Order: sequence, then C-alpha cells, then structure tokens
Amino acid sequence: MSFFAQPLWMLFVILAVYQFALWLRKTTGSVWLPPILTCTVLLIAYLKLFGVDYQYFQKGAEVVDFWLKPAVVVLAVPLYQQRKKIIQLWLPITVSQVLGSIVGLVSGVWLARLFGAADIVAVSLAAKSVTNPIALDITLSLNGIPAITAVGVIFAGLTGQILGFKLLEVLGIKTMSAQGLALGSASHALGINAAWQRGPEYAAYATLGLILNGILSAIIAPYLIPWLFA
Repeated sequence: MSFFAQPLWMLFVILAVYQFALWLRKTTGSVWLPPILTCTVLLIAYLKLFGVDYQYFQKGAEVVDFWLKPAVVVLAVPLYQQRKKIIQLWLPITVSQVLGSIVGLVSGVWLARLFGAADIVAVSLAAKSVTNPIALDITLSLNGIPAITAVGVIFAGLTGQILGFKLLEVLGIKTMSAQGLALGSASHALGINAAWQRGPEYAAYATLGLILNGILSAIIAPYLIPWLFA
C-alpha cells in the first residue's frame, strides 16, 4: 500500500478537501459550488491521480462515517425547540407531506419516462427525493436498481441545495416552515444542509420534512408505483 492510500493520510485528505470546499464556497459566494460537489470532484481526481483503490479510501472514511451517525442526532435539537409550533401546524404539515411524497415519487417516474428511459430506470428513480438508506430499500422492494437510485438521490439533493431557496422565492413561497419542509422533503440531507445555513429554525422543519417524507414514501411507494405501470 502506497503512502497516498494510508488510512490516516486519506482521513487527512478528506478533511482538508472539505475545508477547502467550504473556503471556496465562502470566498466565491457561488451557489454553484456546494461543498459536497466540490469534495466529490476533487476526491475522485485524487483517487485517479494517485491510483488509489476505493477500498483504501473507504478505510480512511470510516472515522468520518462513524461520527456522522451521532452527528445526525444533533438535528433533533432544533426539532425539539420548534415542537410547539410544529404541533400547532400538524394539519397543514400532514397534508403537505402526503401530497409532497406522492409528487416526489410520481415526478421521478415521469421525468424518466419523459426522457425515454426504460421502465426499470423509471422505477429506480421514483425514490429520488427520499433519504438514501430508505430510498435504497424502497427501490429493492420495487425490484429496481439501487445504483441508479443512489445517483438520483444525489442529483435531487444537489439540485435542492443549489436552487432550492431561489426557486421557492420565485414561486412566492417565503414562509420559514414551508421553505424548510419543502427542502427537507425534496432534497433530504442536502436540503437540511441548505436550510441550516438560514438558521436552526429552518433546519428543524427541513429535518421534519426528511423524516416524514421517508416514512410516507416507504408506505405509499409499494402501492403507487406498480399502479403507475399497470
């Protein structure tokens, strides 16, 4: 194993690239340079340049992956802080999330068909707006291709992170709760990331959107998607 593939060095590279991506985004102020996209491009270039196998990269990333799990729990803090407002809005939240889940599933199938994709590809893109672990399970239950789903999830996340707030503002949707729920429902974790930059209140609703969309999509998809192909 070369020095450039050592787990500790790979961990350093991952953290350094992420810090650079944050600096680049802050310096340029460009919405077209989200850190996750910059990191992905630079890390792929690194692996190719130094001939590092993905398995070695994964070993270095295990530490980051481990700490991501407890870090997700932190998202419960702003959610708890907004619990009274959320309870007051339970009816519009429920209705919007059910409709949002249906639209998210149908739009994935519709877009794939619009561009002439095969049915199995359309099925695999149905869960594009669902957080990745749940999206993959949904796809497997529908006999789709998980790899295609993963790409769709990333694309939906990046689209929401880059254009989410701008699109909502153009459409005249300016309420904090509506914006947060929309981003979390349509763009999952990356939507939460974009919402967090506006404040913890936005992140609370985005987190709620991610959770509810994941649960509802898992319930609705096995019945709705086969019906679309009937």
